Amino acid sequence: MENKLREPLVTIITVVLNDEENIERTIKSVLEQKHKKIQYIIIDGDSNDQTKSIINKYKNKIDIFKSEKDDGIYDAFNKGLDLAEGDLIGFVNSGDTLTNDSLTILKKYYLNHSEADFFFGAVKKHWGILYGYKKWKIHFTWGFYSSHSTGFFIKKDAAQIVGKYNLKYKYSSDYDYFYRMIIKHKLNGVGTKKNEVFGNFQRGGFSSKIKFFDHLVECTRIRLDNNQNKLMVLLTVIIKFLFNIKRL
Repeated sequence: MENKLREPLVTIITVVLNDEENIERTIKSVLEQKHKKIQYIIIDGDSNDQTKSIINKYKNKIDIFKSEKDDGIYDAFNKGLDLAEGDLIGFVNSGDTLTNDSLTILKKYYLNHSEADFFFGAVKKHWGILYGYKKWKIHFTWGFYSSHSTGFFIKKDAAQIVGKYNLKYKYSSDYDYFYRMIIKHKLNGVGTKKNEVFGNFQRGGFSSKIKFFDHLVECTRIRLDNNQNKLMVLLTVIIKFLFNIKRL
């Protein structure tokens, strides 16, 4: 794909529902970026706490604020994608935060890797830093990338190839998105170094509330729907079940 040798416009999409305790921290982390060429979109699921009031404090610095009921987090993602105009598109869910240098690092990779369609930046979680991108792991694990929120950015033309998040998957539609992106469409990705941290992933978000069994079932369904080898899928399910039997 064409390398645009100019400072990229980066679209940041924040989705939120009833998170008055954390939304302001997330907003500030976006607005305080050293890289200033940003389109900032917030999609709220019609919160009934103080979330909307907090967002409105920053309305002059937010490009688009949309608040209405939706069909879950992935429906909100799709609404954000419909409004995105940036050369690069990324998600920062409420509660998660970007580091001040994240978009500056992203710009460096964007300008230096014209062959890349998407980027995975290192992300700090409560137990350590996830970094790198190992394509081969996608066939048997959902832990092949650093993080969807704060860590994942995709070029707009590549996002148009992949399409929308599939709403039939309630827990792991991002895994399906990545499977289509990497395996079906064969798009190219690059991961940053461990010290090139894009963001901080807050413990207790949407993904942490998913039960292991529900996650395993849906990811298995995603693999089968994407025509992965059935024997490989079966072996993966058995191994994961045995390693996590104490959690069930």
